[in-house]
Amino acid sequence: MAAVPDKLLTTYLEMNSRNQFRPTFLDADAIADCNLMQLETVDLDYYRFLYRAVGAPWRWRYRLSIPSGELRAMLDKPGVTVDVLYVAGAPAGYVELVRVGPHTEIAFFGLRRAYFGRGLGKHLLSLGVQRAWNEGAGRVWLHTCNLDGPFAMANYQKRGFEIYMVEEEPMPDLYAEAGPT
Repeated sequence: MAAVPDKLLTTYLEMNSRNQFRPTFLDADAIADCNLMQLETVDLDYYRFLYRAVGAPWRWRYRLSIPSGELRAMLDKPGVTVDVLYVAGAPAGYVELVRVGPHTEIAFFGLRRAYFGRGLGKHLLSLGVQRAWNEGAGRVWLHTCNLDGPFAMANYQKRGFEIYMVEEEPMPDLYAEAGPT
């Protein structure tokens, strides 16, 4: 794992209109073995597996520290969806949407390392954003930080997201320390 910077830079991005959305979907041949499935009932062990498998390289830790009852309550809230992208039957990544009123947040999004470099990231992000707009979002937003993957920001901006705020803070201990992966 790379050295952790002293500061955490969190960048917030948004789309305020469906007209901003520039999807990139893979063609049918490229995704012939892909399947996107919504978790109708979120199994916490499987969810934690996905969170860890996608987020470990980027030091995602927060959701791993949440007690099961609290995490269950978060994931069972109305407006929360978790869609998993399967490639040849294996979970490749996921997108978690949280809708509150007219706003939909892409709370978590990413791929497992074995699926990098195939265009699946832009495809999965496009599917998530499309779902948000199709379900009536008036605004779609997300945040990323300087611990995230090197292509994340470019992917978000190429899909039409625009930066609206950047925050800087000392690196929280949760991310600075070597932790569970």
